Amino acid sequence: MPYEDFTPFRVAVGDVDIFGVKGGAGPPLLLLHGHPQTHLIWHRCAAQLAEHFTVIATDLRGYGASGKPASDATHAAYSKRAMAADQVAVMRHFGFERFLVCAHDRGARVAHRMALDHPDAVERLMLLDIAPTLAMYEATDRTFATSYFHWFFLIQPEPLPETLIGANPDVYVDRVMGSRHAGLAPFTPEALEAYRHALRQPGTVHAICEDYRASATIDLDHDRADIECGRKIGCPLRVLWGAEGVIEQCFDALAEWRHVARDVSGRALPCGHYIPEEAPDELLAEMLSFFEAVEQ
Repeated sequence: MPYEDFTPFRVAVGDVDIFGVKGGAGPPLLLLHGHPQTHLIWHRCAAQLAEHFTVIATDLRGYGASGKPASDATHAAYSKRAMAADQVAVMRHFGFERFLVCAHDRGARVAHRMALDHPDAVERLMLLDIAPTLAMYEATDRTFATSYFHWFFLIQPEPLPETLIGANPDVYVDRVMGSRHAGLAPFTPEALEAYRHALRQPGTVHAICEDYRASATIDLDHDRADIECGRKIGCPLRVLWGAEGVIEQCFDALAEWRHVARDVSGRALPCGHYIPEEAPDELLAEMLSFFEAVEQ
């Protein structure tokens, strides 16, 4: 059973409850998942990480068992600024003012904003299989738009994507996750069913659309404001991406991150997009090397 030695929790943060699991001992490590998944993405490496760290793996607001607050025309409720503040509050709830972060996909975009908005909180940061959101939108071409079609589908005005996905959420999960390099092979039947179940829950489809609508609007405003004033990620940043994925094909990941961060390292791993489930051993080795270099 995944997370059998972890304790589930629910922390109230303003108008939203954040669900997660906590286990292990040692330096605090926050794990953030991507789309359209939940904290379960870490199930292949969580137990090993808990031997070295106090591991906290959460569901982002709008995803999994976390709250799904109402939104409005500004999409501010699903801005990465709001989502990052949730996670900082969760860590403070457990007494952690400063911590390590590893985040995948949408969670990595939340973590990017967290490192900018809460620089004293993030000690070291590892981001998995993304380039900066602004860079990805600005460099959009046919190849990227075809592979990441959901970026442009989910941002369409309500209720079009909600109606279409809501008609059969399982098909959406299987299509988005199964269209990458390795198909659905990396996902255990139990994990895949959990991702499908999560998307079936009331309010989830709308929430994930709002996440993407925010990324195409208010989040870009926040990113541009940082660039205009010269604000960059100051903590050590390790970037990993799949050698068989879209980031490798369409972007120079290290160059893009060096535009927005001061201390960047990284490399491609022999996998596609879903690094925690496709290449858990390689990821674990990277995390132990990068995070255990911190002096306690």
